[in-house]
Amino acid sequence: MADNGARIEPWLRDILRCPACRSELADAEVGGRPELHCTNGGCGLQYRIDDGVPVLLVDEARKPA
Repeated sequence: MADNGARIEPWLRDILRCPACRSELADAEVGGRPELHCTNGGCGLQYRIDDGVPVLLVDEARKPA
């Protein structure tokens, strides 16, 4: 089974942006799994990471609580 906690390569992490608003993404962890959270307070979408691959699909992102 693949490691669901795999981290993103640093060079890729530096260039990723929120697809909804183009703001920077911050590393986060929810329920023991890594995620990327938009740093824009007006957007704030939360993107999961599956097997080290960020799922940057707005339709699949979680909205902040």
